[in-house]
Amino acid sequence: MTPTDKAAAERAARDRLAADEAAATGPTRAAVTLRQIFARFWRHPSPWMILTVLATALTWRIAEGGWTLTDLRAPALLVAAFPALEWLVHVFVLHWRPRKIAGLTIDTELARDHRRHHADPRDIPLVFIPWRSLALVIAAYTTVALLAFPRLGEALTFILAVAAVGLVYEWAHYAIHSDYRPRGRLYRAVWRNHRLHHYKNEHYWFTVTTAGTADRLLRTYPDPATVPTSATARNLHAAA
Repeated sequence: MTPTDKAAAERAARDRLAADEAAATGPTRAAVTLRQIFARFWRHPSPWMILTVLATALTWRIAEGGWTLTDLRAPALLVAAFPALEWLVHVFVLHWRPRKIAGLTIDTELARDHRRHHADPRDIPLVFIPWRSLALVIAAYTTVALLAFPRLGEALTFILAVAAVGLVYEWAHYAIHSDYRPRGRLYRAVWRNHRLHHYKNEHYWFTVTTAGTADRLLRTYPDPATVPTSATARNLHAAA
């Protein structure tokens, strides 16, 4: 494919995506500023829950003292692995297909709310992690960290890092689904990646806070021009 043909294919893919989104979301979005959406972000419970964990862990960590370079090992690994972790959670937890085991239907609040999120990507409360599920996640990873690390300081630093990464995830996901239009090149790539997942095909583009990282590694980052528009992006697990 020549550079001209490639550019034409990319333009055609963008036009199809715009048409798909227009059909799915209805009227044109209102123009809003970054400051406006930041203020609205704090109207939802999960950012406050995560911020509380972050502030508590930071205060406790400062009081504990005894900072060493080993405190940075787990946070550094977390940041490096986060795109892959995000991909795995999205695929295997959020896109969980309900199934019966021993006569019981196995489903989760996270998966149920994520199906509702796909059905209406502009329903902002559904963008955020459900507070009940988040409370369980916070309790679980905090307990594991306190038991797993040899020093309390390392455990608190890890808890702090997870909270910081979680807050970044909630903000990025919310911003993508808000009425704010991206200006920077990096954010535009992230914005486009996630919107392709919602409006083009739910079987690809699973990362949220990055674009083309874990998706490239795990082969879910195709050229949009080569991917058919899914009939089930708004109705996960339905027969096409």
